[in-house]
This record gives sequence, structure tokens and C-alpha cells, in this order.
Amino acid sequence: ALGRGMGSAPASGAQAQPRPLTPPAGFLGGPGEGSPCATGPGWASEGPGASSKNGRVSHATARLEMGSLWEEFNRLGTEMIVTKAGRRMFPTFQVKLSGLDPLADYVLLMDFVPLDDKRYRYAFHSSSWLAAGRADPAAPGRVHFHPDSPAKGAQWMRQIVSFDKLKLTNNLLDDNGHIILNSMHRYQPRFHVVFVDPRRDSERFAHQNFKSFSFPETQFMAVTAYQNHRITQLKIASNPFAKGFRDGDPE
Repeated sequence: ALGRGMGSAPASGAQAQPRPLTPPAGFLGGPGEGSPCATGPGWASEGPGASSKNGRVSHATARLEMGSLWEEFNRLGTEMIVTKAGRRMFPTFQVKLSGLDPLADYVLLMDFVPLDDKRYRYAFHSSSWLAAGRADPAAPGRVHFHPDSPAKGAQWMRQIVSFDKLKLTNNLLDDNGHIILNSMHRYQPRFHVVFVDPRRDSERFAHQNFKSFSFPETQFMAVTAYQNHRITQLKIASNPFAKGFRDGDPE
């Protein structure tokens, strides 16, 4: 089914977007698939079993753009706003790809996995996050497809790939295809490169046709309002569209 549409698509629950793409079987795994490992800032690790991947994806590499800014936020404890209507991420998730087959078709997508089974609260007196019990029931699992999908490897490698259309929401009944997250929970964004296999029986090879990447410095706490004032200050200082923080709605 990959390669026959574009846009965001719910993996379950709410109404799908028109002509949704479908991730390969077993794709929406737990935190282990594509989990972070010690690869150095700005470079992602891939999930287990990378050695058995199709040659069209096995050599794919992804470098996180604006890595120093992500690191700056990560040192403070990154927070991302979730709203009922959906809010874009800042910093925007952007990567530079290499190692793709220039003539092959690929779909690029993202999902978000919980980092643990806890919900949190912010302790203002100590400026720190504290565990505040078990996590809420998991929000409907969704993936966000880059709107240019599918496209040739040459196109993806030609320029920086930006997921600037992706929006985060806390509305469990969202029907806009936004990524649904629980507020006051920690998440790890994951990035996936999927080879569009032209073989008639491509489903048999679905597990070989994608490669997953996680950047530890992009982990964040989902919030409905910024808790750490230093995060607010850094967002205003580094976001060219942050004039709205002073005038009302940032969007």
C-alpha cells in the first residue's frame, strides 16, 4: 500500500485522511525499534535487524539539521506544545539524507513513541520534572507521512527534508490526521525511510524495506503550556515566528 497516497494517517481510531499510506507490518513497534543509542549528536541509530535490510535502505543515513539548537533545548528539557487544534513543533524536525538509491522510490514518515510508562509534573521550586504516577492510556498510534511521498531517492537527497507540516494534538478524537499525544508525558520522535518495493508480493518483504532512525536530542515532554520559563525564553529567542508569544497565539 505504500506509495499510493500521501499526508498524515491514523494507525487506528479516528477517520483517515484521503488515500492514506499504510506502514509495513510490525512497523509501529514499541520504543525498542529505532531506539536511541550512542552514535553522537546529530546522527541517528537504526532499529534492530538493520543488517537484514534491503540494499535500497540498508545504506541510508540521516543527519539531524539544527543539531546544536536541539542540543540546547535538550539540556534544558525540551517541551512541545500540544493543543486541540494541533501545534507545529519547534525546533522543526529536519534531516539531511544520504545513501539512498537515486532512482528508487521512497516514502518518508515519522511517529512518536512514549519514552516510559510515567506521567510527570513540573516542580517549579526545583525547576525539574518529577514522576507523578503511571502513564495515561496510550493515545491512538499515528504516523505522519511527508507530503512529498513517494519520491525518488535523488529528490530526497537533493535538499533538507523538513517535517514542517506535522502538528501535535491532545485531542483523542482528532480527525485531521495530527499526531495525538498525552500531555505531561515524554516522547521520542522516530524517522523512517521506506523503500517502495515494486514487487507484486512486496508484503512478504515489508520488514526489510524500511529503516528507522531516532535522535536522542529530540526527545521532549508534551505540554499544554510551557512549564520551564527558560524553554519559553529559548523558543522566543530562536524561533523567527515567535512574535506571537508576546502578541497572543504563536501561530
